[in-house]
Amino acid sequence: MNQHTPVTAAPIAEQLAAFVTTAQPSAAAQAVCRDLLFDIVGLAVAARGNDYVTAALASAVDEGPCTAFGHERRLGMYDAALVNGTAAHGEDYDDTFEGGPVHAGAVVVSAALAAAERHGLDGTTVMRGIAIGAELMCRLALVAPQATHKAGFHPTAIFGAPAATATIAAALGLDREATTRAFGIAGSLASGIIEYLADGSSTKRLHAGAAAQAGLRAAHLARAGFVGPRTVFEGSHGLYKAFAPSKTPDYAPLLDGLGERWVIEGLAFKPYACGTMTQPFVDCALRLAAQGVTADDIVSIRCKVGEGTVHRLWAPLEEKHRPPNGYAGKFSTPYCMAVAFIDGAAGLGQFTDERSQDPAVRALAAKISYEVDPQDEYPRNFTGHLKAELKDGSVRELRQPHMRGGAREPLEARELAAKFEANLAFGGVDAASIAALRAALERIAGGGAVDLAAARL
Repeated sequence: MNQHTPVTAAPIAEQLAAFVTTAQPSAAAQAVCRDLLFDIVGLAVAARGNDYVTAALASAVDEGPCTAFGHERRLGMYDAALVNGTAAHGEDYDDTFEGGPVHAGAVVVSAALAAAERHGLDGTTVMRGIAIGAELMCRLALVAPQATHKAGFHPTAIFGAPAATATIAAALGLDREATTRAFGIAGSLASGIIEYLADGSSTKRLHAGAAAQAGLRAAHLARAGFVGPRTVFEGSHGLYKAFAPSKTPDYAPLLDGLGERWVIEGLAFKPYACGTMTQPFVDCALRLAAQGVTADDIVSIRCKVGEGTVHRLWAPLEEKHRPPNGYAGKFSTPYCMAVAFIDGAAGLGQFTDERSQDPAVRALAAKISYEVDPQDEYPRNFTGHLKAELKDGSVRELRQPHMRGGAREPLEARELAAKFEANLAFGGVDAASIAALRAALERIAGGGAVDLAAARL
């Protein structure tokens, strides 16, 4: 098999369209999508006062029936998806898929709710669309792992466009032919480079919103008769050839068991407000602090890491020791470890611009370095490690064998509920309004009416 040879007689887009039109999510997948709904709306509200959300909202040109979470202003469908997806992904505190990694919720939930308010859809339709889109997004990321990042693209941006397309095609009841066309269109709307890593600028935040908007556009264009290439995924100029050229794609993880086995059952919800692969290292730093070690006790910390994480989270090391702002800090493992060690937390408050410039945090971050471990399981598994040399000559070594919050150690329901409430409180929402929004989301998750008035604050 090579990148120019179709895998089967039927184009992949047609096979995915069959899944979109017929699939019924498992009970476990539905439960995960309920958690996604709450997590994404809570995160979007938490970010509502940030400058990038204000800018996204100000860029909106269409008024309409759709809600911008945490804002009074009503928007058109496309603008609502852009604003909400950007806000939900903005603090990098949203769900992730181990093995991808991609952030499905910000894309598919934002797209689904915008379509629901525009077209009067009910909760049952919305939740099925979310499950279908999230499932495809995660599976699409497994076809050529690491190659999208290697090419300079953000997997959430690239695979989010066809995933949101699937969500909307399912929600609007597009037939197989129209859904196939929609996937073809989505391939030309997918975009998103990772140059934000250079200076901590906000384009990564935009990627989820842009993907949600792209999926809405692709599905509506196809619904109206617009045509896209049927070989959009496997073709000589298709999605993987364009965005993951360094690897020959393996479509088995995308197609095997599709509709029967739901990989989103193991979707990960982050306990910390930072990059996915940093999470186990934060756990190690917190455990080291819990042993009574102080920052002054530490001579150096050396971490074993997966090679595929270095260019985003560790290098150039001198720059990662001194992130220019709080957002850049989220993608610096030394900073994440240092601020968590000192503060005993790695929530939204640890990644403000002011916090990122603290001399004590920077001094500890500068003591943290890495070495590539050829045996590291990334991207199949996200692990953490540190080996701390202390001034008294002793050495402390800690390992975290998996991402806490992921399939191997999921967060408990009470932890997810506490995160939802904490995010809303961070966004300035009072207790009564939190209760009203929780009730509105419960109705949607239960298949009832989609009424997001409680989110218009």
